[in-house]
Amino acid sequence: MISFTLNGKTVQTDDSPDTPLLWVVRDTFGLKGSKFGCGAALCGACTMHIDGSAMRTCVMPVSAVAGKAITTIEGLGTPEKLHKLQAVWAEQGVPQCGYCQSGQIMSAAALLENNPSPTEADVDQAMAGNICRCGCYPRIKKAILTVAAESSAPSAPEELAANSTAKIGEVVL
Repeated sequence: MISFTLNGKTVQTDDSPDTPLLWVVRDTFGLKGSKFGCGAALCGACTMHIDGSAMRTCVMPVSAVAGKAITTIEGLGTPEKLHKLQAVWAEQGVPQCGYCQSGQIMSAAALLENNPSPTEADVDQAMAGNICRCGCYPRIKKAILTVAAESSAPSAPEELAANSTAKIGEVVL
């Protein structure tokens, strides 16, 4: 029996240890958000977080995740409370067909967790392994940078004042 944490809950499976994690998550646990794209860990459609890192799961044997924490797209947010990336993805109409989007969002979430203020080059590098056959790359990048900008923006007047170098009455252009 292989035990691991799936979206915050401890689970066990008696699937063969060499069964790819993607198939265990989809077939044994019924979570269909992560997709099968290439079967060679090249396209990113199967991306999940393993102990917080974005990993391709179509070739990863379930035995490799024993005792680890797995997060799928279903565990990132809920329909009632979307993850900020999911919300911006929807607001900006990022996907076209949508097939690759769970992998794209999972890779983007791992990027922002490790680098909350990425540059465009950082985004390009982090997302390079995710293929979008519809060519939505500009929209994907824009959504990631929007979330990064919103997350780093001061949220309270006190924080704005604390970060301001202007003196009272001084006009800042």
